[in-house]
Amino acid sequence: MSISIRTNISRLYAFAFLQRTLFPMAIITLFWKDRIGLSLTQILFLQSIFSLATVLLEYPAGYVSDRLGYRTALTIASFMGVVGWGVYSFAASFSQVLVAEILLGISCSFVSGSDSALLYETLKTEGQEQYYARHEGRMNGFAQGGEALGALFAGLLYATAPLLPFILQTGVWLLALLLTRTMREPLRQVTASVSHLTEALRTARYVFRENRRLRSTVLLNALLGLSSFYPVWLIQPYMQHAGVPVAWFGPVWAGANITVAIFALASHRVTSLLGDRRMVLLFMFLVVTGYLGLGLVGGMGGFLFYYLLTAMRGLRGPMMLQHAQSETPSANRAGILSLQALLFRILFTVTGPLVGMLADAVGVRQTFHLLAYPFLLILPGVTWLFCRNLPRRRS
Repeated sequence: MSISIRTNISRLYAFAFLQRTLFPMAIITLFWKDRIGLSLTQILFLQSIFSLATVLLEYPAGYVSDRLGYRTALTIASFMGVVGWGVYSFAASFSQVLVAEILLGISCSFVSGSDSALLYETLKTEGQEQYYARHEGRMNGFAQGGEALGALFAGLLYATAPLLPFILQTGVWLLALLLTRTMREPLRQVTASVSHLTEALRTARYVFRENRRLRSTVLLNALLGLSSFYPVWLIQPYMQHAGVPVAWFGPVWAGANITVAIFALASHRVTSLLGDRRMVLLFMFLVVTGYLGLGLVGGMGGFLFYYLLTAMRGLRGPMMLQHAQSETPSANRAGILSLQALLFRILFTVTGPLVGMLADAVGVRQTFHLLAYPFLLILPGVTWLFCRNLPRRRS
């Protein structure tokens, strides 16, 4: 691997750190509720619009990334991040927040798949793709470390000035924009020229019809991602109702992201120890236990069950992406990874507002309790499908 290409790895670590140094995240639900005046139904609807914006561009962005280059896609994402958080810096109404979320959804769609594809292709240049899960885990570790760092100061920044976290976030994305310009595009195979629509349909057919192993991986990964995503928007009002002081929101959020980082870094080792089948059974156990604990325990300590879900999130990412990457051709790598994210976004767009309505109707704690049962019913079947399509032996 040439020195210029090798630097992509450290720069992708740095990009992951900057991308997830999200100063507003630990207090954003409070910002929406208390400053903008949104209900939980509106908040989950807002996130569904974010997901819809991402859905509409998820695969096209991945396709552009495969054709124009991963660095170009990450540069577009960073620019849209600067603009989106810039809008948030003066937002004072639902419509302004909506515009900001759409811009950030576009940014997310261009990151999705491009960073992981660039990492995999960089390793593949030297024939080191077997170490992808290790590097993906480290990249996730840097990402969660960045979010933890941002969360530590979120409460103090918000108390000083509610818009200050968003102003700082704009600066963070400006640094990310400068960083993407220093990355290098690896040489790789590109599909022979055909119409864009033909190539898009061919890729979708490969994922959802032709490759059963990839299809089962995408389905399980999307469902597990959904299980760890609802709490992101519900845990802050949950803690508020449990009487957790606002000053602790940042450290609690930081602790959750440190948990993700630690388990992401350990993912390839735990997978080697347990094997793929036991790992996905562990995922299912953590999801159901986490939701039941959040729903049944309550009080000051109930929110700690959220850490079971963040532990699952950390373990899941590197392992599931390793499976997806190993089944993906180079020419369409970012596009196929984007299709995986697309399925997750569609699921959340459809279900998110319903979960918000449920939370407004019966309370956040009872919502967690009720959500445990659909996951308990659906996850075993999807897990069985994934295990059925595993290769007999993985190298």
